Amino acid sequence: MIIKPRTRGFICTTAHPTGCAHQVQEQINYVREHAAIQGPKNVLVIGASAGYGLASRIVAAFGAGANTVGIYRQGESKNGRTASAGWYNSAAFEQAAQAAGLKSFSVTGDAFTDETKQKAVELIRKELGQVDLVVYSVASARRTDPRTGDTYNSVLKPIGNTYTNKTVNFHTGEVSMVSIEPATEQEIAETVHVMGGDDWQMWIDALQQGGALAEGAVTVSYSYIGSQITQAIYREGSIGQAKDHLEATAKKLSERLSSIGGHAYVTVSKALVTQSSSAIPVVPLYISALYKVMKEKGIHEGCIEQTYRLFAERLYTGGEVPVDAEGRIRIDDWELREDVQEEVAKLWAAMTTENINELSDLEGYRKEFFQLFGFETEGVDYEADVEPNVEAPNVY
Repeated sequence: MIIKPRTRGFICTTAHPTGCAHQVQEQINYVREHAAIQGPKNVLVIGASAGYGLASRIVAAFGAGANTVGIYRQGESKNGRTASAGWYNSAAFEQAAQAAGLKSFSVTGDAFTDETKQKAVELIRKELGQVDLVVYSVASARRTDPRTGDTYNSVLKPIGNTYTNKTVNFHTGEVSMVSIEPATEQEIAETVHVMGGDDWQMWIDALQQGGALAEGAVTVSYSYIGSQITQAIYREGSIGQAKDHLEATAKKLSERLSSIGGHAYVTVSKALVTQSSSAIPVVPLYISALYKVMKEKGIHEGCIEQTYRLFAERLYTGGEVPVDAEGRIRIDDWELREDVQEEVAKLWAAMTTENINELSDLEGYRKEFFQLFGFETEGVDYEADVEPNVEAPNVY
């Protein structure tokens, strides 16, 4: 079939297998072009099919020569529909890893369930023995707690007061004002249940109880702080409460892992185009301005550049891991540089529908959004007939 992008708001309902494979290979090439990392040997990535999770798996495998297990949702092609981008990304990674002589396995399912955790533990024990790095990179709007059976939904809302600011329809370029009502106490609590550290802790518990964590094992989860422009809707909003819980969980996990010489870290990364960030009002406009400034200064990074820097310059230097006063690893340092934020603030104040393409990198934002689903990738013939049903090897 000939596959074209079909969008519904911030969601693309189709994905292109060839485009996804090309982008995975581009990330692999980037890592191979840089110095090898004296890093982990066996790695579990929970949420491995896109974004920082996929980049972590690629850096671990092709930067450090690690064997990997990836956890992600089922998304194969069915009933004439394309598979998910995550499925195509993971299939391309698995094929490249096997060609490189690396062990690579995947478990598909809901990461929040006990069943998926148990399958992963059994797979690790059988194929790898133990893992020395666990990356937790799950972004979800909903979670069912396996202990209670209760289902929770997350929201992206301010706390206390209605929040009003600029936003953009990144498909049309229309800049407008948006007002978001504050979250209720129930909504805040549910957001913490979904996006906080509960499930991360449950994964570490399952791995430790199953004997799947190696001596000195490290675990990392990703977070974001951001600039003053996005504070009210992000870090000071409902999602910020969940991130605070995530950071508190890291401290608890570090205490628990100290018995085996291990440690848990939250890594604060920069703003990037993801399906999740596309859903947050204000954020696409902020990222468009940020990209323009960082690209002009020559310090722009995507997921793979950020993740390689995390592994090579933070986690695996051979010395003490550098952290901030709260114990967090910071790779958002370039985004939050004073000169960068000053220029972004000036652009923010001036941006309108009429000048947005001049004052921001909205076109770059749009392109990266479609690339999340395998479209707008150089070297791919999008008029060619392609097979949507792609086999992913070693999937359990």
